[in-house]
Amino acid sequence: MTEYIARCACGALSATAAGEPVKISACHCHACQRRTGSAFSVAVFYDRDRVTLNGESKTFTRPGDSGQNVEFHFCPTCGTTILWYPEFRPQWAGVAIGCFADAGPGGPTQAVYEDFRQPWVTIAIEPL
Repeated sequence: MTEYIARCACGALSATAAGEPVKISACHCHACQRRTGSAFSVAVFYDRDRVTLNGESKTFTRPGDSGQNVEFHFCPTCGTTILWYPEFRPQWAGVAIGCFADAGPGGPTQAVYEDFRQPWVTIAIEPL
């Protein structure tokens, strides 16, 4: 089974994801733009039981648009968000695609909140 390793900027926190993702989602919502400091976020969603978090993390929980919380895990040293658990999909864990050391599991298979997309952003959607 293929394993993908995601690491924070300083290397103190990592997540290991086993197997292939459920989906890869580019999100253009304002909350993701603020969290990443970029124009969008890309989450690689895995079955939660296939992701292991290694190292100390701090959490930040915010309500999602569904009204249910999303719990983000980030490195207390460098601040990099590695993964999150969406309460509305308790069986999934989202891993930040930019934290994968290698090419990762592929590109986005969907885009969401495109009404908030920055006008200069174009994303190619790939089949999973």
